Amino acid sequence: MIYLVDASVYVFRAYYSMPADMTDPEGRLINAVYGYARFLGDLLERVRPGHIVVAFDESLNTSFRNEIFPEYKANREDPPEDLIWQFSQCRRITEALGVTGYASDSYEADDIIGTLAYAVRDRGRNFVVVTRDKDLAQLIGEGDEFWDYASDRRLGYTDIPGTYGVRAEQIPDLLALAGDSVDNIPGVRGVGPKTAVALLSHFGTLDAIYEKLDEVASVAVRGAKTLGARLEAQEEMARLSRRLTGVSLEAPVPTTLRSMRWRAPDLGALESLYDELAVGEALRRQAKRLAAL
Repeated sequence: MIYLVDASVYVFRAYYSMPADMTDPEGRLINAVYGYARFLGDLLERVRPGHIVVAFDESLNTSFRNEIFPEYKANREDPPEDLIWQFSQCRRITEALGVTGYASDSYEADDIIGTLAYAVRDRGRNFVVVTRDKDLAQLIGEGDEFWDYASDRRLGYTDIPGTYGVRAEQIPDLLALAGDSVDNIPGVRGVGPKTAVALLSHFGTLDAIYEKLDEVASVAVRGAKTLGARLEAQEEMARLSRRLTGVSLEAPVPTTLRSMRWRAPDLGALESLYDELAVGEALRRQAKRLAAL
């Protein structure tokens, strides 16, 4: 299996869960760096992957989606300055651990993972997406896995409907209809997740809904009689939202299996990094164990 890791989820999780008094000799906060290094090291020890890639988000407001819809993610605040610096250190640790790390100004981590996932699939291989972001569940096919590492919850293709109400490939349409407040995606006003699930269960896709609007009144959902008119009036917003919710497969990253291979950790680089950060022995001991695998 090839592991595709959504780094930002685990960096943010460490930042908000690890002690806020962890600092380097310069007084800079290192709680996210430490937590992320421990997460990635534990993952490598646990699965010993032949191939693994970590994807980072470079910016909140320079994605190609902002060109489509300037309000995309406009509800989010920029990361604190001390976290921005820690992200750069996390990328250094990733490379020193022998793991390829990618980021892009125009494409999000989701798009990097999607591009790699489909390249892997084209080669007849399966992958594991390590994340807790539901958006990435849309990538999962037969034999692939969505792994929420923090809660150790694993979902295969057949598990997705029981969790999200729709098949993996329907998730972008679900979000386009119901909207996504986390990413400030509007969706269709008056259509919530339950209604969206009912529509997709009946029609299958967003396109099919709009091809058969006259049948919407027959769907067993509250307000079905007026739902068709509501969808028709907001078709432009629904289709715009759909352009935002789909993961791009065109991120400019290498997609060869060789570029995804886990290399031997650089113990010298790791020791220097850990000296700079003044971290204790646990991460250093783990690095030595990883180098011996």
